[in-house]
Amino acid sequence: MSIPSASTAVPERVRVLARGASLTPVWENGLGGLTFRTDDARYIKWGPHDLEANMRDEAERMRWARQWAAVPEVLEQGQDAAHEWLVTSAIPGRSAVDPRWIAEPAAAVRAVGEGLRMLHDALPVEECPWEWSVASRFANAERRGIRLPDVLREAPGIDRLVVCHGDACMPNTLLDEAGHPIAHVDLAALGTGDRWADIAVASMSTEWNVGPGFDDLLIEAYGVEPDHERLVYYRDLWNAG
Repeated sequence: MSIPSASTAVPERVRVLARGASLTPVWENGLGGLTFRTDDARYIKWGPHDLEANMRDEAERMRWARQWAAVPEVLEQGQDAAHEWLVTSAIPGRSAVDPRWIAEPAAAVRAVGEGLRMLHDALPVEECPWEWSVASRFANAERRGIRLPDVLREAPGIDRLVVCHGDACMPNTLLDEAGHPIAHVDLAALGTGDRWADIAVASMSTEWNVGPGFDDLLIEAYGVEPDHERLVYYRDLWNAG
């Protein structure tokens, strides 16, 4: 994932969805999907169909999670034969990997850890209709033609069952100007699972985004001691597929 240049070509569908608003490209994923910010406080996410997680599912999960946690409001969602799109309201704040926060990596990492704990504490497991369990992730990979290593079928016992974000990497936490976590985005994989499935990915993502040496700080900010067995397992599962 990366921040696209200002000269990035705007897909025709995005222009239609913008309804005359000015567009600023803010994110590009590995599949060629793009996210644009409009000058009337919306975000437009557009990209090719993704077998792993689609925007229809993301919209449904955002509407559900919004009952208890700060996530953007879904304004529109749709798809055609080749692409899908999602339009949401903007939440005042910056991604934890915005240049403003990359300049203060320790503050950003702490905020992501604190924000993840807030999300886990807010969302009710009993009312969540989706899973992000090990079994569901194996099934998802098989649908995409990916064979995960058999050794990963033996997962550690669940420490605490929560509603996981499903992609708790640093960019998906928004911070206010004081550096406090205020919202989460990119919830297409949200579902119940062991909290370490999220903690492992969030802490691992600190190295991708701000460099080595920050993973334990994120775990400390979340409020637990490092569980090395679960960290290794869930990082291996993430990297495998």
